[in-house]
Amino acid sequence: MAVVPSNLPKVYLARHGETEWTKTGQHTGRTDIPLTPDGEEDAKLIGLRVAHLQFSHVFTSPLQRAKRTSELAGFAALVDPDLMEWDYGSYEGKKTVDIRKENPGWQLAKHGAPNGETIQQVAARADRVIAKLKALTGNILVFAHGHYLRVFAARWVGADPSFCQHLLLGTSSISVLYFDHGKLDEPAIMLWNDDRHLSGEGCVIPVKK
Repeated sequence: MAVVPSNLPKVYLARHGETEWTKTGQHTGRTDIPLTPDGEEDAKLIGLRVAHLQFSHVFTSPLQRAKRTSELAGFAALVDPDLMEWDYGSYEGKKTVDIRKENPGWQLAKHGAPNGETIQQVAARADRVIAKLKALTGNILVFAHGHYLRVFAARWVGADPSFCQHLLLGTSSISVLYFDHGKLDEPAIMLWNDDRHLSGEGCVIPVKK
C-alpha cells in the first residue's frame, strides 16, 4: 500500500470508460450515454490498477458512464454533482471538426459552448471540489469526465483553467494529483493520462485459488 502523509490527500483521477460518442469524437456533456462493452472491460482494469491502494474517500459524477465505471472498478462512490462534465449546450453531440465548419477557429477553452457553460463556470465547480478534497486526508479516488478533469487539474495547480487545452486525457486513464515537498501550498501533477493498465501493465493480478 502506498504511504501518504496523514495530513495530505493524494487524489487519483479516473476518466470513465469508452462510450459510443468517445469513439466518434462527439462532445458528450450531459447526455447520459452508457459505456460500450469495451468501456466496461476497461473500467474493470482501473480497479485492478489501483487494487493495492486503500482509499479514504471515493467520489463520482452522477452521470452513468462515470458511476458505472466506478462500480465496475469495484467502488461504492459518493455522487457529487459538481463532478458533472462540461455542459456543451448547443454543441452537445457535435464533433469539433463540424463545429469549426460553422464557427471557424472555435476552441472550447476559449469560447465555451453556446447555451452551455463557460470555462469559468466549469472551473468554479472544480474549485469547489478541490477545496473539499484538500481538507481531506489519505488516498482519494475521483471518477469523472475528460474535459472536466482537464480543467480540474489546471485548477489544482492554480493555473488558469484554459491550461486544460494542453492536457490530453484518454478514456479509462489514471492521473494523480499531489503536492511537491509534501506542502499544501505546492500542489502538483504527479502522474497524467496513464493507461498502461489497459494493456495489463501495473495491474494487481488476482491469485487463483
